Amino acid sequence: MLKDSKIYVAGHRGMVGSAIVRELERQGYTNIITRTHAELDLCRQADVESFFEEEKPEYVFLAAAKVGGIGTNSIHPADFMYDNILLEFNVINTAWKSGVKKLEFIGSSCIYPRLCNQPMKEEYLLTGSLEPTNEAYALAKIVGLRYCEYLNRQYGTGYISIMPCNIYGINDNYSKETSHVLPAMIRRFHEAKENNYSVVTCWGDGSAYREFLYADDLADASIYFMNYYDGSETVNIGSGRDVTIKELAELVAQTIGYNGKIRWDTSRPNGMPKKLLDVAKATNFGWIYKTELRDGIRLAYEDFLNHPMRMNP
Repeated sequence: MLKDSKIYVAGHRGMVGSAIVRELERQGYTNIITRTHAELDLCRQADVESFFEEEKPEYVFLAAAKVGGIGTNSIHPADFMYDNILLEFNVINTAWKSGVKKLEFIGSSCIYPRLCNQPMKEEYLLTGSLEPTNEAYALAKIVGLRYCEYLNRQYGTGYISIMPCNIYGINDNYSKETSHVLPAMIRRFHEAKENNYSVVTCWGDGSAYREFLYADDLADASIYFMNYYDGSETVNIGSGRDVTIKELAELVAQTIGYNGKIRWDTSRPNGMPKKLLDVAKATNFGWIYKTELRDGIRLAYEDFLNHPMRMNP
């Protein structure tokens, strides 16, 4: 990408999309296109086609998605599958028809099998059954990355996909209904501290392992691979390190300054037992993460405190 290339970031108000915009601006890119959901509904094909015809972006970062934690994924699987596949196909297909030079599809590590060999290599995709609690979302992401591969194979496009681990950071979602595990813990322990609760209850038994990456690191990786990677195969993006959910809860509580007890509700699901990405491919291409988990949680909590409206609803 040139510094004045016309770059469209889909989903710029979300955590990942906003981080990409910040990093693009930091690196000196000057022609960034964005649209809010009110301005452009990516689930409406005609509107997407009109947008591409009018703006003619050269590069596209597809960071838009309908996302949520275990609970909301389990309750609304049809919505997660329909909305995500629809917006992915609308953007990717219209980008191809419009002659976009390069598109980057941003997926999720949940695409890998529930009982996948660890760490999870890119070639392990579709070698086993998916985690039931987020199967619909995972299937939508698999469809998106495969569609990029098929366009490359059939039409010679240069579309790439990257698969990040669990992302957290500035502009995260702290909703009680739709947040992921780390922001949910930040809110829960913050409220417990503010209200002097003696106990905080967390889902599962704390034994599941998860890998986390600070959103600004993902943004850095997104731009790096947009500029330097041309392969059809997806690339895992992560830290290459994981922690148990129990260790995560203790770290969040310590960062926030909550000194009460942590209780585990074993009637609630753990999700996948372990999700550690093999990041050898990304490392071999010259990219490595920068922000350690403890530092990232501190930065995320500072952002949370500075933007209390993110707790609603």
